[in-house]
Amino acid sequence: MPQPKEGDSVKIVTDEEELEGILMPRPGILEQGFTVLKLKNGYNIGIDEKKIKKIELSQPYKPKKQEKRKLTAKKGLPTVAIISTGGTISSRIDYRTGGVYADYTAEDFVAMCPELADVANLKAKKLMNVMSEDLMPEDWQKMAREISAELKDVDGIVITQGTDTLHFTAAALSFFLRLDKPVVITAAQRSIDRGSSDAFMNLICSVTAAARFDGAGVYSCMHGTSSDDYCLLIRGTKVRKMHTSRRDAFRPINELPIAKVFPDGRIDVLNKRYDKRGQVEPKSDESFEEKTALIQTYPGMDPKVVDFYLKEGYKGLVIAATALGHVPTNCNKEIVTNLKKAIDKGVAVVIATQTLYGRVHPLVYTNLRKLSVELGCIFAEDMTPETAYAKLGWVLGHTTKHDEVKKMMLQNISGEINPRINADSFLY
Repeated sequence: MPQPKEGDSVKIVTDEEELEGILMPRPGILEQGFTVLKLKNGYNIGIDEKKIKKIELSQPYKPKKQEKRKLTAKKGLPTVAIISTGGTISSRIDYRTGGVYADYTAEDFVAMCPELADVANLKAKKLMNVMSEDLMPEDWQKMAREISAELKDVDGIVITQGTDTLHFTAAALSFFLRLDKPVVITAAQRSIDRGSSDAFMNLICSVTAAARFDGAGVYSCMHGTSSDDYCLLIRGTKVRKMHTSRRDAFRPINELPIAKVFPDGRIDVLNKRYDKRGQVEPKSDESFEEKTALIQTYPGMDPKVVDFYLKEGYKGLVIAATALGHVPTNCNKEIVTNLKKAIDKGVAVVIATQTLYGRVHPLVYTNLRKLSVELGCIFAEDMTPETAYAKLGWVLGHTTKHDEVKKMMLQNISGEINPRINADSFLY
């Protein structure tokens, strides 16, 4: 009998049990002396080779022939463009290597998720293949330009990317683009080779929203619960990743989700505060000042961090402050001194809250008045620090004059500021 190879289906007999699955390559980070097996539930396990009695070949690896069936447009269905920028949601598993490889044609998406053929006529394009933690402002600008180019020929657009910085992308695109149709960003928390993957339902619900939702603007669309109940359509300036691995990690901050999107095509609107389709002339304005930073305050922080950004020529700082907008002002007076120095040299300083929920206030306490009245810091209302960062970078792409920056930061451009926060939105 031939020796089993990577990608073969095997049975491994150990001192304690028998395990069946696919023989996988050993990752470089795993120490020597372990055999890796992909179980039928999609999870990989490492087996100590000292405990293995034998490895039996069940079935040799046979690469599947990818027969691409030509898609025919269905009359009456809307058209949706899927723009891929990376992430496992637009990838397939190669069981010989254990890795994922990306396919990006409309035929590939339908082959991966046949239900899509009944939701919309698809066109797909690979724009880039970048891990989301490696995305740069220039990548957001590239996405905005591609969206603008595709927008006139489709009923809606879906962007696929990795999850880690999806909320940054959603906020940035919300300021870059004036839209007359929905642009829906989606991703997957669980890789597509796992039985618990959220990729397929997220994709179905996102295409449904892009095709049929009557709103315009940038939204995220991801699982609303840990089960396969529905996805939440969340405004791009109000979404945040709130868990490392749960399928329902993306939650609305300081407002209700816009809608629930069900895999059967139903869309239940929960929040009517959104722009309707066709109300504005589409426009792209992706100006962004990359010399913009996001700084977290904490007990014992080194005030020289402000000096660093000043010396590096930064034009704007978003301070993720505590509670209503506090930074150390008494025991660490040098922070205030350095912030004043930065502001006097034309750096815009914006105060957001690291609590995420609620809003900052410039006047409630003496130290808040010191920041707002004496120094001229701009308090970012109920924006998350990430949204405030994306907005400040966009604003500074247009002006560095303090009064104009303040006016634009406090202008509600893409639903990022709520005059009144719905109490039911807390921990929704």
